[in-house]
Amino acid sequence: MSVTFIALEILWTRIFSAEFFYTFAFLILSLAILGLGLGGLSIRFFKKLNNPSLIWVYLTLSGILALIGPMLVLRLDLNFTHLFSSGWMLMKFILTIIILSSSFFWGGMALTLLFKINNKKISTLYMADLIGAGLGVVVAVLLMNTIQTQRTTLLICLPVFVAALLQAPQWWRTVPAVLSLLVLFLLPEANTLIHKERKERFPVIFSHWDAMANIKVAKAGDDFYYCIIDNAAHAPTIHFDGNLDKPDSLKQVSGYPLKYLIGRTDSCTFLSLGAGGGADVLNALYEGATEIHAVEVVPYLNYMMTDGFLKDFTGNMYHNKRVKVVTEDGRAYVRQFRNKFDIIYSGSTNTFAALASGSFALAENYLFTREAFEDYYRAMSDSGIMLLDHQFYIPRLVNDAIEAMNKLNVPNPASHLAVYDFPARGRMVMLMSKQPMKKATWENALYKLSAENYPQFRIVYPSPDSTKNNLINQIVENGWKAAQPNSATDLSPSTDDRPFAAQMGMWKNFKFSELQTIQPWEFKGFPLAKLLITIILLVIGLLIIPINLIPFLKKGEKLNVRGWLYFFLIGVAFMTVEVILIQKYTLFIGSNSYAFMTILFSLLLASGIGSFFSSRFSSTTPFLGIIAWIILDVLLFGFLTEKLVLLPISGRILVTMVLILPLGFFMGMPFPKGTLRVGSLVDWGFAVNGAASVLGSTAIMLVAFNFGYQIALVTGAFAYFLAMLIIRSQRVWVKE
Repeated sequence: MSVTFIALEILWTRIFSAEFFYTFAFLILSLAILGLGLGGLSIRFFKKLNNPSLIWVYLTLSGILALIGPMLVLRLDLNFTHLFSSGWMLMKFILTIIILSSSFFWGGMALTLLFKINNKKISTLYMADLIGAGLGVVVAVLLMNTIQTQRTTLLICLPVFVAALLQAPQWWRTVPAVLSLLVLFLLPEANTLIHKERKERFPVIFSHWDAMANIKVAKAGDDFYYCIIDNAAHAPTIHFDGNLDKPDSLKQVSGYPLKYLIGRTDSCTFLSLGAGGGADVLNALYEGATEIHAVEVVPYLNYMMTDGFLKDFTGNMYHNKRVKVVTEDGRAYVRQFRNKFDIIYSGSTNTFAALASGSFALAENYLFTREAFEDYYRAMSDSGIMLLDHQFYIPRLVNDAIEAMNKLNVPNPASHLAVYDFPARGRMVMLMSKQPMKKATWENALYKLSAENYPQFRIVYPSPDSTKNNLINQIVENGWKAAQPNSATDLSPSTDDRPFAAQMGMWKNFKFSELQTIQPWEFKGFPLAKLLITIILLVIGLLIIPINLIPFLKKGEKLNVRGWLYFFLIGVAFMTVEVILIQKYTLFIGSNSYAFMTILFSLLLASGIGSFFSSRFSSTTPFLGIIAWIILDVLLFGFLTEKLVLLPISGRILVTMVLILPLGFFMGMPFPKGTLRVGSLVDWGFAVNGAASVLGSTAIMLVAFNFGYQIALVTGAFAYFLAMLIIRSQRVWVKE
């Protein structure tokens, strides 16, 4: 059953990320764990449900709801932007929550009953639960990358139906068996069933949906396609007939003119950071770049360009001898080079999808941190220039670039920068050069600065006297703290320990009037991420935690405060450490679906093995092991992984597993050790643990936003320390 539950959680995340915008994918983790915990609590509240003979029924209901849930939600026409302004939309949202959590609710009842009636064998059962979850991660990712997300969403219900078959009385086994056959029968219709109607700007002529992205190719014209990633990011693809010797008037290009920048050197090495549909690569080919690295993190985009749907449309240009096609996280790739690239080109390179983090955090990438700009600076040749454009991030990125050059002891970092505004495009462009930038360079790099071009193209740094009060100029000349009062968005620097460039909202901008139409991003300063987290915390604090206190009022055997707090603390601690580890090691491996799979699988596998061997360790040993390993992670492992970034991805995966497995081994022990202290009251302990897990995974993001991952990880260690103080006491945890 755990294979289905964790896989379903990942699939829900992929669906939400692609169809409802990544910000709301964070809800999945909360609702999944919450559903499991409330299912466990219902066993304690209602005696008729506390019946082992019903386990197969609960599993069957869980599988049915897992099967139909995605179909129902995608047809509700849910629109998060009108959540607070429309009562009808609020009702749809509540219904979505019920549908999302229902499968986990019934599954939580089955899981809790198994724990309760076999509490003496909890070490083995909890091992099966964790290893099953780990395998579920692998199964989900591999299936999505082979048979696509829609079919996987249906197929992943089979394990829980098999579990129901194993538990059902002989004369009822036909029910889960028939449901399993129904899943196989529906499989050919998966693309129709798992589908959200959406009005597209241009006709969609091709689509593919795997663990990394939902990709659609839209036809904007006979010579111009758009690759749409997760219904948010757009990558242009230009028709190319294979002829590079055209006059300029016949060349079709997208993006910014590169003739001047590429022409500065006799032999230009060009890096496209997020090559997408190849428009930047074509531009570089036209202008004579001699070596082009087309780096793209989404594997299927590269496949379409090299051997798939876009190969012929783009004139087979990815097989040009000057083009090196790289499927890799851009940050992980650029760290491998020193003094290499004459141009690093980043055209709106970012992702609006919950990629490596899955549902386990508000997704971020590491492309826009201070340390990232240090890597870009090192990777540039002596005459190198980085061009980076974005709709929203440039003020913050200018600050990051300056801090990076200060860190590298570059004299007068401001002299290495130029920033342009394109009002008609709604974009800004930043140039960062290895050497101090000559006036001729920033005057001619893209278009010639002139009064004639001013309505469409202007420079904001170095700024002419007439516009010196612009925000960019204030940041460069006076620092971000001086400029912050004049900015609606957060300008504070992003670092690898705090890589939240997209979390730009500030509480000072919160207004109830803004709730009329919520935008699923923070580019105008509305604190959406913090608001979502706060709402979840309020629901947990005002509703779920009190529900978990109700059994104190009932007669009969119950946990005392000490036992209740123990399960609460280990729930907070486990999810805190899990969320932060996934984020931290994604930087080392690279932001891709296999990185997420590796990290979470390693942690769950090791925790399962740790559970099995938990009886061989004293009560305090696991906690001491966890705390010691977290201290090593905070003080040492960051330096170690920094030295090993040049390893191939297989080597980085292996190192990550070595660094995570010992910690996971000890993290699998506290729950079974607590269960052995409370016996059949594990149902209540499991429910408390679930509520605390939601609280921990949610609240820790506020800690990370404000103080960074290291402090967040130490917070998890402190929660484990408090739990250790409770378990080392010999006082009983159960009272009559």
